[in-house]
Amino acid sequence: MKAINLAQKHTLFSKQWHPHQIAVVDDMQVLLAKIEGEFIWHAHENEDELFQVLKGVLYMKFRDRTEVVNEGEIIVVPKGVEHCPSTKEGEEVLVLLFEKLNTAHTGNIEHEITQNNYPKI
Repeated sequence: MKAINLAQKHTLFSKQWHPHQIAVVDDMQVLLAKIEGEFIWHAHENEDELFQVLKGVLYMKFRDRTEVVNEGEIIVVPKGVEHCPSTKEGEEVLVLLFEKLNTAHTGNIEHEITQNNYPKI
């Protein structure tokens, strides 16, 4: 058991939209990611997903609205809700995610951006 420095862990990778696992809590995982631009529309049928913005502004698009998630804020996307995370063009956003271990990166959508394994850092 050691403290985890989130800023230091973010320096260990540069790839966008590629989460890295920093901890496991029971059947949940804590992930860090760097994001820029727009992800893909997807849903997680059986899992909720929590996003915490550590740096920047996240725009969580839903089919009927967009929620602005500022630095220091969180948003929980309920299971089954289609969503598309995005950022302002050219702005890198640092996020922490909290989700079940079996949560598929892009839900039931298979895409070139889909990651099937998250590196542990």
